[in-house]
Amino acid sequence: MSDARTPAQIEADIARRRNELAVTLDEIGVRMHPKTIVGDAKAKVAAKVDHTAGRAFVAANRLVSDVRSRFVAEDGTPRLERIVPVAMVAVGVVGLLTVSSRRRRA
Repeated sequence: MSDARTPAQIEADIARRRNELAVTLDEIGVRMHPKTIVGDAKAKVAAKVDHTAGRAFVAANRLVSDVRSRFVAEDGTPRLERIVPVAMVAVGVVGLLTVSSRRRRA
């Protein structure tokens, strides 16, 4: 078996490699184009923001569920023994702030 190639085979191989190189250079040109770089950066930032927002939503949802479970029984009825003291403290704080702001004005 002979390893010798014909001139036509060599030319075909050169043409094929030239086409492959042209495709590779086109891909590099697209990847290095400023619009592509900016678009990739925007996509990465958007993905990071989505991920962070998703984690924040999960944390907030968990917090709301925890607070709700403290003030509402499993059957959906309010736990007055917990709600009334918190409401009284809130009213007291608002009252103190109101009195304090009125004293500053006078």
